[in-house]
Amino acid sequence: MHLDELKVSYGQAYLAQDRRHARSSMAVSYPRDSQLAVKGVAGVVSDSTWRNTLAKQAGDLCVRGFIADYYATPDNWDVKTSANRVLAALNAWLFAQSRTLSHGSYISSMSIAVLRGQQGHLFHMGDTLVYRIRGAEVQQLTREHTTFLGGYRYPSRALGMDPSVDIDYLNFNLRQGDLFLFTTQAVKGTLMPSDLVQLVRQHPEDLHQTCDEILKQAIEKASRRGYSSHNFCFQLLRVDQLPQQQQEDLGSAYASLPVPDELRVGDEIDGYQVQQVLSRSLTSRLYRVFDPQTQLQRVLKAPSPQLARKKELIRHFMLQQWVVQRVGSPYIAKVVDLSRPRTQLYYLMEYIEGQSLAQWRVAYPEADIKQKIDLIEQLTKAVRALHRHDVMHQNLSPENMLVDRDGRLKLVDFAACGLMNPADMEGLPSLLTLARRVGLTPYSAPEYYLDLAPTPRADQFSIAAIAYELFSGHPPYAGQLEQLQQQVDTSRLHYLSLAQPGTEVPPWMDAALRKALQPNPELRYRRLSELIYDLKKPPAVYRASLETGEQRPVAFWKGLAGLLLLLLLLSLFY
Repeated sequence: MHLDELKVSYGQAYLAQDRRHARSSMAVSYPRDSQLAVKGVAGVVSDSTWRNTLAKQAGDLCVRGFIADYYATPDNWDVKTSANRVLAALNAWLFAQSRTLSHGSYISSMSIAVLRGQQGHLFHMGDTLVYRIRGAEVQQLTREHTTFLGGYRYPSRALGMDPSVDIDYLNFNLRQGDLFLFTTQAVKGTLMPSDLVQLVRQHPEDLHQTCDEILKQAIEKASRRGYSSHNFCFQLLRVDQLPQQQQEDLGSAYASLPVPDELRVGDEIDGYQVQQVLSRSLTSRLYRVFDPQTQLQRVLKAPSPQLARKKELIRHFMLQQWVVQRVGSPYIAKVVDLSRPRTQLYYLMEYIEGQSLAQWRVAYPEADIKQKIDLIEQLTKAVRALHRHDVMHQNLSPENMLVDRDGRLKLVDFAACGLMNPADMEGLPSLLTLARRVGLTPYSAPEYYLDLAPTPRADQFSIAAIAYELFSGHPPYAGQLEQLQQQVDTSRLHYLSLAQPGTEVPPWMDAALRKALQPNPELRYRRLSELIYDLKKPPAVYRASLETGEQRPVAFWKGLAGLLLLLLLLSLFY
């Protein structure tokens, strides 16, 4: 462990007579890489109500969800911003899930302490408890939010209880030797502060043993006083070493790293060997690199050197990494962990052996309609994964997605990605600015050309435009979008039907594309799933016409056979 970084130790003890009905959960996340300086150490405890049939699931979801999303937030977000945005998103998801349940809920109290540098940050909702033990002084850092209903005590202001959550926040300086005890409301009234001080002094070297002793004594005192001890839990987190210098701006540590200069084949950056220059665009550089430590090829993405002094664009570059890490879709290229600390601003993605969708279309001109629909469906799943995380792509084109040898498609470029929530875009360029900075394409929705605020249906237009080109060989509205100057001009856009004699596109598929390519976004599909459904399966009106068409030849031959039989009988009779 480096002498100038935070060092902590921790211990845990838990008692639940039936783990299936346990209602509390706890964890410590102690990163051993560069995340320690950027995000710090997180200690978490959660607790649901004893009358909740989903208490254990609620507690576990809160703890796992916070830790996973907090450490995936952009490196240039500070602790307070990262934690508050993660908790707000987690609360909204838990509340939405609870509304669909007839029994139980995902409501849970929760307390989080994040230790980073020489600072501590406490986030609290509900009635869980966090104490700080400093020498012989014991201080309760959290305030209990409870209410009484029908003679029972329930937590208020808990996670998942309302559409929005009110989070208590406390910031404080750390001292070497500080101990933080995380526990639940059930323990209240068993141990005195003097008991805690005495117990933590008995086993200073082993905090797990300390927690075991605290648990044992709490059970004994609860038994004597007639308390239930079915769900006691204790977690200790101790500061063993503080960084020698105050590090107030660690949240922007990576954002302040220098932007790499132009790299060429044979150059090295932090030990990664450049093997190929994949692309140089206005905003970024892509290189295929080899990592001698892992013996694997990776894709290294760095900002364009021209962006080095533009802070808002550097912040957006960091957002791209966060988007890819957070979404985690099999149809989106993955960000991979670094095998060593970085000294310059970049991130690594998996290297995918494949070709762009544009190259695939040229290489496989005889591909059947089923293969093309499958690729469009995979693209739709990638975009839906982004939308579920409130992210718009805005720059979908056949050039920024790869198809591997097994026919699997993955999005690999996120230069125009932006958050749909304006509050989350604070300090970042607007969606429209991001799209225009990267550059509009024949697949961009008309609203971008008209300087109108885009919605998720703009991505739907791009998906349909790519599908149209797969079937026809050219994008829709070719040469027309660039002529748009005002909204009334959209009425002049001419859609050329693909359902022509001798083509592979049936009428119902052409109708689906026509709807998704409507110049007015309000007339497009409400959901991307509806577009895929209509592309794969003809609507009822077309199915009826098909069935009628299939029955007509049968009726014709039946009629002809009857007529011939009649003529034969007449000839025999006469």
